[in-house]
Amino acid sequence: MPPPETMFCSQQIKIPTGLPEVLKNFTKAAIRTQPKDLLVWSAAYFEALAKGETLPVKERLELNFDSQAKDAMLTPGLLKTLHKQLSTAETCDRATLQAKWQALCLPMEQLENMLILGNFGMDVSCMEFFALGCTALGDSLKTSLKVACEILTEDEEGGAARIPFEIFSLLCTYLANLDPDMPQSHITGFLASLEPQAKAQHGMIKPLDFIHREDMQPPSDSSDKTVS
Repeated sequence: MPPPETMFCSQQIKIPTGLPEVLKNFTKAAIRTQPKDLLVWSAAYFEALAKGETLPVKERLELNFDSQAKDAMLTPGLLKTLHKQLSTAETCDRATLQAKWQALCLPMEQLENMLILGNFGMDVSCMEFFALGCTALGDSLKTSLKVACEILTEDEEGGAARIPFEIFSLLCTYLANLDPDMPQSHITGFLASLEPQAKAQHGMIKPLDFIHREDMQPPSDSSDKTVS
């Protein structure tokens, strides 16, 4: 016969110091991030919290993306979260990237496609991988760079989305070089044409400076490569 159930009064129950705050922050993070697999994400959340690492948490809820869909894919919010986790160093090892990706409940097939396209080895350039992530969210070089600006900017949401021209040039050059039909001279000329505008804006560039330009496409009829 099982022992009788022990009854406790409220005075006997001691709540660990900090528990309410930890649970409140965890709940808010889960609501903002909307992970597809709550248990997988929760394990990664508390592991990062215990190690003092950047948490796998979106800055805000993305209303236009259904993260609970059967085939949930990368979103701007998740890419920004992943980039914040990885960008503490110039490169990360492949295993770390895979672990962070899985913690955000993203499909491994999409990650493998991006790693193949970027021709990465065991070490992955964080900025180059970020650039590839932007191609998964844009349907052309221009829209991919617009996504990059919106994610990397320190402007308020809905603002100009400015980023340093130096970073923009690195992203643009890397993505354009993925297109075998894009001549290097075309990339150099395009960036040179934007430089005076960037100088007038204290070294910053924004999507409105390039999104309506027609000279970002290669001279031939090739289309930009994207990751799906």
